[in-house]
Amino acid sequence: MAEKRDYYEVLGVDKTADEKEIKKAYRKLARKYHPDVVEEDKKEEATEKFKEISEAYAVLSDEEKRSRYDQFGHAGMEGFSNEDIFRNVNFEDIFQGFGGGGIEDIFDLFGFGTGRSRSRSSGPRRGSDIYTEVEITLEEAANGADKEVTVRHDVFCPVCDGSKAEPGSEVETCPVCGGTGQRKQIRQSLFGQVMNVVQCGECNGTGKIIKEPCHNC
Repeated sequence: MAEKRDYYEVLGVDKTADEKEIKKAYRKLARKYHPDVVEEDKKEEATEKFKEISEAYAVLSDEEKRSRYDQFGHAGMEGFSNEDIFRNVNFEDIFQGFGGGGIEDIFDLFGFGTGRSRSRSSGPRRGSDIYTEVEITLEEAANGADKEVTVRHDVFCPVCDGSKAEPGSEVETCPVCGGTGQRKQIRQSLFGQVMNVVQCGECNGTGKIIKEPCHNC
Protein backbone atom coordinates (compact mmCIF):
# COMPACT_ATOMS: atom_id res chain seq x y z
CA MET A 1 0.00 0.00 0.00
CA ALA A 2 1.42 3.38 -1.01
CA GLU A 3 2.27 5.76 1.79
CA LYS A 4 -0.23 8.57 2.20
CA ARG A 5 0.90 12.03 1.19
CA ASP A 6 0.77 14.95 3.58
CA TYR A 7 -2.74 16.43 3.54
CA TYR A 8 -1.42 19.98 3.18
CA GLU A 9 0.72 18.88 0.24
CA VAL A 10 -2.28 17.16 -1.34
CA LEU A 11 -4.29 20.40 -1.32
CA GLY A 12 -1.27 22.57 -2.12
CA VAL A 13 -1.64 24.82 0.93
CA ASP A 14 0.63 25.86 3.78
CA LYS A 15 0.23 24.44 7.28
CA THR A 16 -0.82 27.94 8.36
CA ALA A 17 -3.65 28.10 5.79
CA ASP A 18 -6.98 29.26 7.16
CA GLU A 19 -10.40 27.74 6.50
CA LYS A 20 -11.09 29.91 3.45
CA GLU A 21 -7.76 29.04 1.81
CA ILE A 22 -8.31 25.33 2.39
CA LYS A 23 -11.84 25.48 0.96
CA LYS A 24 -10.69 27.46 -2.07
CA ALA A 25 -7.88 24.99 -2.79
CA TYR A 26 -10.20 22.00 -2.49
CA ARG A 27 -12.90 23.55 -4.68
CA LYS A 28 -10.35 24.22 -7.42
CA LEU A 29 -8.96 20.68 -7.30
CA ALA A 30 -12.40 19.05 -7.03
CA ARG A 31 -13.57 20.80 -10.18
CA LYS A 32 -10.45 19.55 -11.95
CA TYR A 33 -10.44 15.92 -10.82
CA HIS A 34 -14.12 15.08 -10.34
CA PRO A 35 -14.68 11.77 -12.20
CA ASP A 36 -17.65 13.21 -14.09
CA VAL A 37 -15.66 15.99 -15.77
CA VAL A 38 -12.60 14.10 -17.03
CA GLU A 39 -12.18 12.07 -20.20
CA GLU A 40 -12.95 8.36 -20.00
CA ASP A 41 -9.32 7.24 -20.33
CA LYS A 42 -8.35 9.46 -17.36
CA LYS A 43 -11.30 8.56 -15.12
CA GLU A 44 -9.53 5.90 -13.02
CA GLU A 45 -6.58 8.16 -12.21
CA ALA A 46 -8.87 11.14 -11.55
CA THR A 47 -11.05 9.07 -9.21
CA GLU A 48 -8.08 8.20 -6.99
CA LYS A 49 -6.95 11.81 -7.00
CA PHE A 50 -10.46 12.99 -6.15
CA LYS A 51 -10.64 10.57 -3.22
CA GLU A 52 -7.25 11.79 -1.98
CA ILE A 53 -8.13 15.50 -2.05
CA SER A 54 -11.58 14.88 -0.54
CA GLU A 55 -10.08 12.99 2.40
CA ALA A 56 -7.51 15.76 2.91
CA TYR A 57 -10.24 18.40 2.90
CA ALA A 58 -12.44 16.40 5.28
CA VAL A 59 -9.63 16.34 7.84
CA LEU A 60 -8.21 19.85 7.40
CA SER A 61 -11.61 21.57 7.30
CA ASP A 62 -12.54 20.13 10.70
CA GLU A 63 -10.89 21.88 13.64
CA GLU A 64 -10.74 18.79 15.87
CA LYS A 65 -9.46 16.43 13.18
CA ARG A 66 -6.97 18.99 11.89
CA SER A 67 -5.56 19.50 15.39
CA ARG A 68 -5.16 15.74 15.80
CA TYR A 69 -3.47 15.49 12.39
CA ASP A 70 -1.12 18.41 13.12
CA GLN A 71 -0.01 16.67 16.32
CA PHE A 72 0.32 13.07 15.19
CA GLY A 73 0.19 13.07 11.39
CA HIS A 74 -1.59 10.17 9.70
CA ALA A 75 -1.08 8.07 12.84
CA GLY A 76 -3.53 10.37 14.60
CA MET A 77 -6.27 9.31 12.20
CA GLU A 78 -5.79 5.58 12.74
CA GLY A 79 -8.92 3.95 14.10
CA PHE A 80 -11.14 6.39 12.19
CA SER A 81 -13.37 4.88 9.52
CA ASN A 82 -14.30 6.77 6.36
CA GLU A 83 -17.63 7.62 7.98
CA ASP A 84 -15.78 9.11 10.96
CA ILE A 85 -13.47 11.18 8.77
CA PHE A 86 -16.32 12.60 6.66
CA ARG A 87 -18.77 13.09 9.54
CA ASN A 88 -19.96 16.71 9.97
CA VAL A 89 -18.04 17.91 6.89
CA ASN A 90 -20.07 20.35 4.80
CA PHE A 91 -19.62 19.74 1.08
CA GLU A 92 -22.87 21.45 0.06
CA ASP A 93 -21.41 24.89 -0.64
CA ILE A 94 -18.42 23.32 -2.40
CA PHE A 95 -20.55 21.54 -4.99
CA GLN A 96 -23.40 24.01 -5.27
CA GLY A 97 -23.95 24.62 -8.97
CA PHE A 98 -21.35 22.00 -9.86
CA GLY A 99 -22.15 19.99 -12.95
CA GLY A 100 -20.81 16.67 -11.64
CA GLY A 101 -22.42 14.27 -9.24
CA GLY A 102 -21.25 16.37 -6.34
CA ILE A 103 -21.45 15.36 -2.72
CA GLU A 104 -23.14 12.00 -3.35
CA ASP A 105 -20.16 10.86 -5.44
CA ILE A 106 -17.82 11.38 -2.50
CA PHE A 107 -19.77 9.00 -0.29
CA ASP A 108 -20.22 6.49 -3.11
CA LEU A 109 -16.48 6.47 -3.83
CA PHE A 110 -15.65 5.78 -0.20
CA GLY A 111 -18.25 3.03 0.07
CA PHE A 112 -21.00 4.50 2.20
CA GLY A 113 -24.23 6.35 1.41
CA THR A 114 -25.60 9.77 2.23
CA GLY A 115 -29.04 8.57 3.18
CA ARG A 116 -30.68 10.28 0.21
CA SER A 117 -31.14 9.41 -3.42
CA ARG A 118 -29.07 11.01 -6.13
CA SER A 119 -30.93 13.38 -8.39
CA ARG A 120 -29.21 12.05 -11.49
CA SER A 121 -30.03 8.42 -10.71
CA SER A 122 -31.87 6.65 -13.51
CA GLY A 123 -34.43 5.27 -11.06
CA PRO A 124 -35.27 4.66 -7.41
CA ARG A 125 -32.73 2.77 -5.33
CA ARG A 126 -33.65 -0.44 -3.59
CA GLY A 127 -34.27 0.08 0.10
CA SER A 128 -33.45 -2.25 2.96
CA ASP A 129 -35.42 -5.47 3.40
CA ILE A 130 -38.40 -5.59 5.78
CA TYR A 131 -39.38 -8.87 7.41
CA THR A 132 -42.72 -9.83 8.94
CA GLU A 133 -44.35 -13.07 10.10
CA VAL A 134 -47.68 -14.28 8.71
CA GLU A 135 -49.60 -17.37 9.84
CA ILE A 136 -51.03 -19.51 7.05
CA THR A 137 -52.85 -22.83 6.92
CA LEU A 138 -51.48 -25.99 5.37
CA GLU A 139 -53.97 -25.60 2.52
CA GLU A 140 -52.82 -22.02 1.88
CA ALA A 141 -49.21 -23.19 1.88
CA ALA A 142 -50.04 -25.80 -0.73
CA ASN A 143 -52.32 -23.74 -2.97
CA GLY A 144 -51.11 -20.21 -2.32
CA ALA A 145 -53.11 -17.32 -0.92
CA ASP A 146 -53.26 -13.53 -0.76
CA LYS A 147 -52.74 -11.99 2.68
CA GLU A 148 -53.06 -8.37 3.75
CA VAL A 149 -50.42 -7.42 6.31
CA THR A 150 -49.57 -4.30 8.29
CA VAL A 151 -45.85 -3.56 8.34
CA ARG A 152 -44.08 -1.15 10.67
CA HIS A 153 -41.06 0.62 9.21
CA ASP A 154 -38.94 3.63 10.03
CA VAL A 155 -39.42 6.91 8.16
CA PHE A 156 -37.95 10.37 8.63
CA CYS A 157 -39.86 12.40 11.20
CA PRO A 158 -41.78 15.13 9.30
CA VAL A 159 -41.14 17.61 12.12
CA CYS A 160 -37.36 17.35 12.61
CA ASP A 161 -36.52 15.63 9.28
CA GLY A 162 -34.54 12.96 11.10
CA SER A 163 -32.32 15.29 13.15
CA LYS A 164 -34.02 14.18 16.42
CA ALA A 165 -33.90 17.81 17.64
CA GLU A 166 -36.82 20.19 18.11
CA PRO A 167 -36.85 22.61 15.14
CA GLY A 168 -35.07 25.84 16.05
CA SER A 169 -33.44 24.33 19.14
CA GLU A 170 -29.71 24.27 19.77
CA VAL A 171 -27.59 21.24 18.89
CA GLU A 172 -24.10 21.33 20.37
CA THR A 173 -20.92 19.50 19.46
CA CYS A 174 -20.24 16.81 22.05
CA PRO A 175 -17.71 18.21 24.57
CA VAL A 176 -16.38 14.75 25.39
CA CYS A 177 -15.42 13.53 21.90
CA GLY A 178 -15.26 16.89 20.11
CA GLY A 179 -17.81 15.80 17.52
CA THR A 180 -15.97 12.67 16.35
CA GLY A 181 -18.41 10.29 18.02
CA GLN A 182 -15.47 8.32 19.40
CA ARG A 183 -13.02 8.50 22.26
CA LYS A 184 -9.75 6.80 23.05
CA GLN A 185 -9.63 4.21 25.80
CA ILE A 186 -6.21 3.35 27.20
CA ARG A 187 -5.69 0.29 29.38
CA GLN A 188 -2.65 -1.42 30.81
CA SER A 189 -1.72 -4.91 29.65
CA LEU A 190 1.20 -7.31 30.01
CA PHE A 191 2.64 -5.79 26.86
CA GLY A 192 2.26 -2.19 27.98
CA GLN A 193 -0.43 0.36 27.26
CA VAL A 194 -3.10 -0.61 24.74
CA MET A 195 -5.28 2.05 23.12
CA ASN A 196 -8.72 1.31 21.73
CA VAL A 197 -11.10 3.66 19.94
CA VAL A 198 -14.62 3.23 21.33
CA GLN A 199 -17.98 4.88 20.77
CA CYS A 200 -18.50 7.99 22.86
CA GLY A 201 -21.00 7.24 25.61
CA GLU A 202 -21.97 10.88 26.06
CA CYS A 203 -23.41 11.33 22.55
CA ASN A 204 -23.86 7.64 21.62
CA GLY A 205 -21.54 8.06 18.66
CA THR A 206 -23.45 10.92 17.00
CA GLY A 207 -20.93 13.64 17.87
CA LYS A 208 -23.83 15.92 18.84
CA ILE A 209 -25.67 16.79 22.04
CA ILE A 210 -29.36 17.53 21.52
CA LYS A 211 -30.56 20.05 24.11
CA GLU A 212 -34.24 19.75 23.22
CA PRO A 213 -35.37 16.47 21.61
CA CYS A 214 -38.08 16.58 18.94
CA HIS A 215 -41.53 16.44 20.54
CA ASN A 216 -42.88 14.32 17.70
CA CYS A 217 -40.39 11.45 17.65
